[in-house]
Amino acid sequence: MYRPIRAHTIPLMRCFAFFTLQSYANSSTKKKFLVFFCPKCENFVYLCATIHEYYLFLYNVMANVIKLRKGLDINLKGKAVGEKTVLKASEVYALTPDAFVGMIPKVVVKEGDVVKAGDTLFVNKQCPDVKFASPVSGQVTEVLRGERRKVLCVKIKADAEQKFTDYGKKDVAALSGEEVCKALLEAGLFGYIDQLPYAVSTTPESKPKAIFVSALRDKPLAADFEVELQGNEKDFQTGLTALSKMAKTYLGIGAKQTADALVNAKDVEVAVFDGKCPAGNVGVQVNHLDPVNKGEVVWTVDPSAVIFFGRLFNTGNVNLMRTIAVCGDQVKNPCYLDVLVGTPLADILSGNVEEANVRIINGNVLTGTKASTDDFLGAHSSEVTVISEGDEADELLGWIMPRTKQFSVNRSYFSWLFGKKEYSLDSRIKGGERRMIMSGEYDKVLPMDIYGEYLIKAIIAEDIDKMEQLGIYEVAPEDFALAEFVDSSKLELQKIVRNGLNMLRKENA
Repeated sequence: MYRPIRAHTIPLMRCFAFFTLQSYANSSTKKKFLVFFCPKCENFVYLCATIHEYYLFLYNVMANVIKLRKGLDINLKGKAVGEKTVLKASEVYALTPDAFVGMIPKVVVKEGDVVKAGDTLFVNKQCPDVKFASPVSGQVTEVLRGERRKVLCVKIKADAEQKFTDYGKKDVAALSGEEVCKALLEAGLFGYIDQLPYAVSTTPESKPKAIFVSALRDKPLAADFEVELQGNEKDFQTGLTALSKMAKTYLGIGAKQTADALVNAKDVEVAVFDGKCPAGNVGVQVNHLDPVNKGEVVWTVDPSAVIFFGRLFNTGNVNLMRTIAVCGDQVKNPCYLDVLVGTPLADILSGNVEEANVRIINGNVLTGTKASTDDFLGAHSSEVTVISEGDEADELLGWIMPRTKQFSVNRSYFSWLFGKKEYSLDSRIKGGERRMIMSGEYDKVLPMDIYGEYLIKAIIAEDIDKMEQLGIYEVAPEDFALAEFVDSSKLELQKIVRNGLNMLRKENA
């Protein structure tokens, strides 16, 4: 990294308003020469760098750059491509309480009730002020319950012409943090805010020391947030401003993201994360920017929810339209769709699946939940993924073959000789659960200042003191998704971490 030769200009580099940036390429050296003009001292500052260093320098000027060296990028077939299209309206929608982790729902509507988009369907039983809004207007047709009368979803037959509850437009800049919080609670959107520790849907009683938004989605087949951001820049900025009223807000972006609404976001502290997956995990970003200690709380918000918040203040309506990626190697036409939260997966995947024996995942291929066409899009799902089930696979000679088309982290197969290529992975585990091997393989894909393997052992042993000492307050189950993928012991690490967080939350209640 090349630094400017004039030290007195360094403070000015934090603001592009002081500089006129010009660049030209030297064809003989293939280098970039940057010329900065400082109006205050009327001097020029020259900087020589490669093209890659040029972009890295610009990010350093604009924001704090954090380089992560641990992680793993899995290049899978079936990435969504093209511009987003709007899916035709469905007849029935449903809001699923399980999408809001840690929340026990209390349904406040009954079958036959007529609701508008934005009206309350259920509330948090432990904190009734936290409401959850209907994505559409129409008639409640069913409150579906499972074992022990657990609420599975609330179904609404949508009106042909949508009606919205008007919560009134608001100038966010003139609001206080309490007024922003009250507006989100009233409109049934506050529940879209999660918290660390415990990685659960939060309540207004938890006072955060900071709020984190990660606009970087870098998991395999993940939807590119910059696609969703197109046309929603104003709402996104309004949402960020609203969050900044409640606490200091950090926006995490990727080193390759260039959207002006991200790079030049106002009222937040922008941090650039340069590294492999899981650099986009909000837990990883919290760990590097403002770690959570016992007794502290931070809020985390999905970038799509930030747009929801912005729409509320700009229009006065609850509009839960979001952009998702329909992806996976078993999808005929991987694409981006604009859909409402609660859209039936059957409508999203209609006529777009290659074969019958497939695994449908509501969410990302690493962190989503197993689903069927009878299910509905989750509130936090940015992908609907379809991969092969793999239970009918019959491989001649099994692992003895060179397997040039199979992915391997430790180069067990010869596929690594063919360079970067796309792989088709199915849902098979390819091995049985066995004793935990202390090999350090978790740490290679976990860019956090914690000992992953020792934390997992402490959770399995239900040793709460050890769990606290090893940093469980900073983690979410998704942070161990890659570790679960590479784990030679075939342990369900995300489930183990969730059980540990639930245990700790119950202990500290």
